[in-house]
Formats: sequence, C-alpha cells, structure tokens
Amino acid sequence: MTTYRPERTEHRPAHGGGGGATGREPGAARHARRPSPEPSIPAVRPQNVHSFLVDCLTMTQRNLLTILRVPQLLLGATVQPLMFVLLFSYVFGGALGGPTYREFLMGGIFTQTVVFSAAFTAIGLATDSKEGIVDRFHSLPMSRVSIVLGRTLSDTLVSVVSIAVMIAAGYAVGWRIRSSVLDALGAVLLLMFFGFAISWLGAVVGLVAGTAESAQSALMIVLFPITFISSAFIPSSTLPGPLRAFAQWNPITSTARSTREAFGNPVAPSPAIREPVNWASMHPTAYSIVVSILVLAVLVPVALRVSRSSDG
Repeated sequence: MTTYRPERTEHRPAHGGGGGATGREPGAARHARRPSPEPSIPAVRPQNVHSFLVDCLTMTQRNLLTILRVPQLLLGATVQPLMFVLLFSYVFGGALGGPTYREFLMGGIFTQTVVFSAAFTAIGLATDSKEGIVDRFHSLPMSRVSIVLGRTLSDTLVSVVSIAVMIAAGYAVGWRIRSSVLDALGAVLLLMFFGFAISWLGAVVGLVAGTAESAQSALMIVLFPITFISSAFIPSSTLPGPLRAFAQWNPITSTARSTREAFGNPVAPSPAIREPVNWASMHPTAYSIVVSILVLAVLVPVALRVSRSSDG
C-alpha cells in the first residue's frame, strides 16, 4: 500500500538576500545599504559691517555679564572715586580754598576717574590673555578689533556708573551743577569719549603685559604723573616753569576745564588766581576731542598689531 507524503515546499529569497530578508522588495535591500550623504560644510561667516557690530555687541555683553556675576569688580569703579572726592574735599579742601575749591575740584575728579578706568581695560585683557581666552577668540571667525573694542566699550559704560556715584558724592559735599541739562549732558559725553580713548592705552598695556598685576603697575606709572601734572586738582599757574608748560597742553587739563565750564563751576579755586591763556584753554572742548581722536588713531592700530603678534 502506497503512503501519500505531502511535498515539502522551500521558500527562498527571490535574489539570494540571506540573513532573514524574506519578503523584502529587491530595491529595498539596495536602498538600505546606500551610504548616507556627506554632511554639508557650513559656509564661511561673511565679514561685513553687520557681523562686526554683532561681534562688538557680543563681546561688550560678555564683559558686562562678567561684572554682574562678580560685583566685586565694581568696587574700584565706585569706592575709589568716592574716596577721592571725600579725601580732597575735606583733607585738602580746607587748605586749598574750602567750598570754592570743592566746586573747582569736581571737574578734575571726574576726569581722573575716566582716565584711571583704563586700568580695568588693562587688567581685563591681561587676565583674558593669560587664561587663553583671547587665543580662543582668535580661533573663531570674528573680528579681532571687536575683542578689544568690546572691552573698551564695556569699561566706558562702567565709567558712567562711576560718574553717577561722583555726582551724588559731589552733591553731598556741597558741589552743584549750575548750568543747563544739555550742558551737563555734554560734559558727561566728553568725559566718556576721552575715557574711551585713554582705555586703548590700557588695552595695549594689557595685551603686552604678562599678568594683571604687571599691567596695572605699568599703566599707573604712565597715568599717575600725567594726571597730577595738570590742573585737575590745582591751578596749573602754581606749577614751576617746565611742569606748567606741560600742564597747559595736557589733555587732562583741557578736559577738566571743559567739564567745569559745562557744569558752571569755576575754572580756578580762587578769583585771584589767573590761569595761563593759550589755544587749549580758550577751546578746551575742541582740544580734548582732537587729542582723543589722535590717541585713537595711534593706539587702535598698535593694539591690533600687538594682538596679531601675540599669536606668533
């Protein structure tokens, strides 16, 4: 007797696609093995006015955020000017003219404060250079000018806080603004522009110096004599011959005089004291602006050259 056995049927892949790829369409396997496309390389960031402004704004914001996170950095910008106002008003003021001297003093204190703000620029850039932050910025597709410009702009904005503190301190010791609001605003703008120009000296020193301490020491060696050989705190007519000639053309003298005139304060601590007359004293605002522009024309290229040489 013959036994019926059912015929075994084999199911094979249609095109030999092993490994359990049954039921897969012929083109599906080829599509699965197709290599992924190469990632697209981003285009080079264009360098134009818009990108430059964005870089400057970013660096300025970064420096201001650093100050907000470390509020101790504001102590030098607020406590030091307040100390100078009180020191010169009450320690030296009695011997130099009393209330009249305080009216004369404030213009010099304002100028000294914005000049000494260059130390914050020098210390900030020296610290960033030592920690390698400047080198990291140089490796990015951003303008080198914006790195330094962001620092100088942020320090100029911080000097506005210093000026506000000194105005409050001046009112506390008897000083008053005796001119219009526009004249006072013009004085503040002149102080900011002059301080911005001097801050580029701090930028050059900060990029050259190895540490924040050496940057501050080197800068103060320059700023202290320039500030005190002027009419910021005493009339230039009381200085000896060579120092008097230097003080008459010192831009700190013209900036302090312009600030006093704009605030309606006396340009000498006593009516009996006659200040020497020259073009700078007759046009203090114009002279201060011209000197500030010349300082920028010289120091901005120097700062850029120092920044490039630091990469080598």
